[in-house]
Amino acid sequence: MDARSIQEWLYIKLNDYEISSRCTDVALVKEDRNKFLLGKFMIAKTVKGCTERTLEFYKGTLDFVFERIPKTIDDITADDIRLYIAIRRKRDGITDVTADNELRVLRSFFNYLHTEELIIRNPITKVDCIKTERCRKEALTEEEIEKLRFEAAKGVKIGKKSGIAERDVLVIELLLSTGARVSELVKIKLNEIRDKRILVHGKGKKDRYVYMSAKAQFALERYLPKRKNMESPYLFPGNEEGHIGRTMIETTTRELARAAGVERANPHKFRRTCATMALRRGMPIEQVSKMLGHEEISTTQIYLDLSEEDLAYAHSKYVV
Repeated sequence: MDARSIQEWLYIKLNDYEISSRCTDVALVKEDRNKFLLGKFMIAKTVKGCTERTLEFYKGTLDFVFERIPKTIDDITADDIRLYIAIRRKRDGITDVTADNELRVLRSFFNYLHTEELIIRNPITKVDCIKTERCRKEALTEEEIEKLRFEAAKGVKIGKKSGIAERDVLVIELLLSTGARVSELVKIKLNEIRDKRILVHGKGKKDRYVYMSAKAQFALERYLPKRKNMESPYLFPGNEEGHIGRTMIETTTRELARAAGVERANPHKFRRTCATMALRRGMPIEQVSKMLGHEEISTTQIYLDLSEEDLAYAHSKYVV
């Protein structure tokens, strides 16, 4: 057992003890005060332009945490947060990534309250971040891409229904050529497509242009006459807010992977593949980052799947 694990077990086991006598009465929870502070935070995040999905994540996480720390937010200490994380890791068995995500939400919440002078003390400043291992995630290979294209041309069968082959092919080609997020892909409108350029609406309501390859343009031409609802303004009409939902794209790519014998071909893997292929073929990482809609290049670097052969080639090409 490593030092951190021992420390977390001690937080749990010794929670009710101190060297001196300790009052273990649970602090009186002032629900109105907690709701007020949570409401202020959510309004600030909404004004900032966070997406509905991000707002739901913030609220869901904070509600979950404060159900398990039965105190008024003003009275929460660093030890309360450490104990909460220790219990989540040891008893609930959550991963380092999940624990770090919850801490990031708490960090954002308490930092906001302290900056706005809504609380006197900021307990999160004394809580260390959780170091998570960054495992290299693989992109699709050229062979896997061709297998997926072959299966897409047949039309994906989901349950008892067969999909529209032209739509499935277009989905694959757009994911590969634009690097768009699935949430961006489903919301594309016909009037936002200009020749090979598409306007997409990214995170934080930040718009950017992405570009179609020749294969994607050809797939688009074949798909348009087959659209189910010609009156819809969306490229992919559906029942969810007028366009198909994320789940449909995720299910399509998952079924394609199963039929093609490809391991894990979710939409995010296509996005990673687009970034990796672009960099391998000489696109500067700054442009790759802009294409993906990232604010920081460090975020883009996580997406890339570059082999030692890629590094060796780049070294021979660029280093004296």
